[in-house]
Amino acid sequence: MSPDADRRWLSIALAIVVGFMAVEVVAGVLASSLALLSDAAHMLTDAGAIALALVAARLAARPPRGPFTFGLGRAEILSAQINGAVLLALAAVIAWEAGQRIVDPPEVEGALVIVVGVVGALANVGSAWALSRAERQSLNVEGAMAHVLTDLYGSLAAVVSGVVIALTGIGEVDGIAALVVAALMVTSGWRLLRDASRVLLEAAPTDVDPAAVGRALAAQSGVIEVHDLHVWEVTTGFPAVAAHVVVAPGEDCHGLRRVLQTRLAQEFDINHATLQVDHEHADQGLLEIERLP
Repeated sequence: MSPDADRRWLSIALAIVVGFMAVEVVAGVLASSLALLSDAAHMLTDAGAIALALVAARLAARPPRGPFTFGLGRAEILSAQINGAVLLALAAVIAWEAGQRIVDPPEVEGALVIVVGVVGALANVGSAWALSRAERQSLNVEGAMAHVLTDLYGSLAAVVSGVVIALTGIGEVDGIAALVVAALMVTSGWRLLRDASRVLLEAAPTDVDPAAVGRALAAQSGVIEVHDLHVWEVTTGFPAVAAHVVVAPGEDCHGLRRVLQTRLAQEFDINHATLQVDHEHADQGLLEIERLP
């Protein structure tokens, strides 16, 4: 799918989320429902996640230039961290308000909560469908999808609380439903912060074992030693490897380098490999650096 098509589907999802968020805020105020207001707050983070994904997609599409030799692909990682931090902050505020509502529950219009919750669930399904049509490799898009799905659960929690309140008049249920939404927000926020921090700290991708990469390189015929091995993720879906490879005297450095790069691509799906290949001097045990083209 082209970048323009991705941005179009992200824009559709953003329009759905923002439109219903406004409706949910008004309904939450009229119904005095913290469950609806907390769900609207979560939808605000959904909108922010999708908007940041749009901005990051535009930045990531720019070619590398000047001091940004890898381009601006990590803009999506920075926005994912922002989204995760905002989720955790909102979850804390909602949990505090929910606790107060459980202790001193206000009058809640259960019927209105049910209607808005059902419509909200449908809106979340629509935005999730739009996001599913975009490129799923982006951490931003995956985070936005997680937000929308979490918000769907929040809408369902609001519906359940509305039904219980309408049938029993127990207002504390609204606060309990808000606590459920807050817990879901904490889960999504923590995952975003964790995954984004791994990329920024240049940890190896979760599906790549650096030790296995080192063993695969060292096991290649003609290779004597592999050291200074680094495996990291430039941005989501862009793994990279750098290593110093020592080969036996008389080996074809350039040919062996190409073999190792092909092996990395086939076995580990790593297509960006920077390998410094050196000959071991047969007589003196010194390294004779082979300059690569």
